[in-house]
Amino acid sequence: MSVHVAKRLDAIHEYYFSKKLREIDEMNKQSEVKVINLGIGSPDLPPHPDVIRVLHESALRPDTHAYQSYKGAPALRQAFAGWYQRSYDVTLNPDNEILPLIGSKEGIMHISMTFLNDGDEVLVPNPGYPTYRSATTLAGGVCVDYDLKAGNRWLPDLDALSKKDLSRVKLMWVNYPQMPTGATANESFFAELVDFAGKHHILICHDNPYGFILPAERSIDTEGKYHPLSLLKIEGAKEVALELNSLSKSHNMAGWRIGVLAAKDEIIQEVLRFKSNMDSGMFLPLQLAAAKALQLDDQWYHDLNQVYKKRRNKVYEMLDLLDCRYEKDQSGMFIWAKVPGNFRDGYDLSDEILYKSKVFITPGGIFGSNGNNYIRVSLCRSEEMLVEAMERIKKVIRHRPQAIGSL
Repeated sequence: MSVHVAKRLDAIHEYYFSKKLREIDEMNKQSEVKVINLGIGSPDLPPHPDVIRVLHESALRPDTHAYQSYKGAPALRQAFAGWYQRSYDVTLNPDNEILPLIGSKEGIMHISMTFLNDGDEVLVPNPGYPTYRSATTLAGGVCVDYDLKAGNRWLPDLDALSKKDLSRVKLMWVNYPQMPTGATANESFFAELVDFAGKHHILICHDNPYGFILPAERSIDTEGKYHPLSLLKIEGAKEVALELNSLSKSHNMAGWRIGVLAAKDEIIQEVLRFKSNMDSGMFLPLQLAAAKALQLDDQWYHDLNQVYKKRRNKVYEMLDLLDCRYEKDQSGMFIWAKVPGNFRDGYDLSDEILYKSKVFITPGGIFGSNGNNYIRVSLCRSEEMLVEAMERIKKVIRHRPQAIGSL
C-alpha cells in the first residue's frame, strides 16, 4: 500500500544536517580515520556539576515522575524570571509572561502555528536559521526574505523594508547575536526595530540563545559581569515582540531540550493554547536542574568563554590556512568566514575539505543565498581536535592563485 504524504511537506526538504550527518556516518563506517565534525553547534562540554547533582537527586525522588504542568514548574518559571532580571535587566512575571519550552526550536514551530494563517507573510533573514523558513512553510505562511549583508554589519535595512508592501506580513524573525554570522545588535537598532514593528503591525520574534557565548565587549562591565541584550529591554517591546531563549548554548544543555518563550500575557496564553495540544510538561527533574543552572553566577560564563576563546584562536589559524577572510568581533559559538575566490562557493570548499581531509565545515549557503560565499566553523570541539583538523587540511589542501574579495 502506498500512502501519500501531506502536501505541506512538498515545499520543505529534510534538514541539511540530518542528511549530512548520515553521510558522515557512512564515511566513518568505511574508514578508520573518522571525520572531525566542525559543523554542528552542539556543546561538547558538560553542564555545571551542581546542575547534574540536582538532576540526579530529584530523579531519585518518588514524587517527580508524573505528568507536569503545560506551563512548566513554578520553580523553573521563577528561575527564568530571575535570570532575565539579573542578566538582561528585564522584568517578567513568572506566572503569565514566561512559558518553558522543550527547546526553543519547539517554540519556533508553536509560534508559527499559533499566529499564521494560509498566505500570511513572514520576514525571514537571509542568511538565517533554516528552521524559521521551514516552520513558516509548514504553518501555511509565505517566506519573504530580507537581506543581511556584511556592508550593513548583517543588520536589516529597515528603511528599505518600510518601502515595500508589508500589508500581508504578520511575523518577522530576528536573531542577535546572529546565527550564522555572529553579528551583534545594540539598543539603538532594537529601538528602531520596535518602532518599525509598531508602524507596520508586525510581531517581532527575537531568537536569543547566543548572548552569553563570546559576548561583545560592551556586554561585560568593568567588574566582569555579563549584560547581554534582550529585545524586551526596549521600551514598548512587549507590545510588538516576543523573545525565545535557550539553555542549550549558554549552559551546555543542548540535549536537555530546555528553552523559554518570554512575552506579554496575551501572547503566552495563545501559544499555550496550541502547545498544550501538542505536548506535555517536561520531566520535573530536568526542570529543577535547569532552575539550578539559571542561578549560576557569572563565573560560570567567564570560565566557559575562556575555553571558547582558546578554541577561537585555533579556528582563526585554520581559516588563515584556508585563505578565508573573517571579522574578529563575532559573538556566539561559530566563526563566519568568506571563502577565497579560488573556490566556487562555500559548498565547494566544504566538500573539498570533507572528502580530502575528513574535516566537516558547514557551507554558508544552507542559511540562504547571501551565505553562498561563506563557511561557518563550530567552536564545539577541543583544541586538540582543532589542531588535528589543521594537520589534516595541511596535507591535502589545494593551492590555487589567491583571489579573495573584500568582506
